[in-house]
Amino acid sequence: MEAFAEYLAKIDNPQHRARTEEVLAWVTKKYPNLVPQIAWNQPMFTDHGTYIIGFSVSKQHLAVAPERAGINQFLDEIVQAGYDHTKELIRIKWGSPVDFSLLEKMIEFNISDKADCSTFWR
Repeated sequence: MEAFAEYLAKIDNPQHRARTEEVLAWVTKKYPNLVPQIAWNQPMFTDHGTYIIGFSVSKQHLAVAPERAGINQFLDEIVQAGYDHTKELIRIKWGSPVDFSLLEKMIEFNISDKADCSTFWR
């Protein structure tokens, strides 16, 4: 979590900071082999130099970015969870619960799908 300390400290809203920290800590604990880092001023996790998942904070939501393939793979579950989404990210409103099982599926998918990937992005 040291990699994210400065990023988290800049989140003014204490509830938003706590929620973001909770999600980042969960990923860190669940996937100790992933590399936590800040890139493009956003917290993200990589595996063997390839992007797995990233997060960003806005006034209304925590954004989760599993790349387009991750969105497409779990589109029905994203909708079922009640999350708004674009082609590249999912928006979890601050008042909504985090579906950690869905996050787990997206991370597992990206780790597996990108096992032989030699580039950062797909």
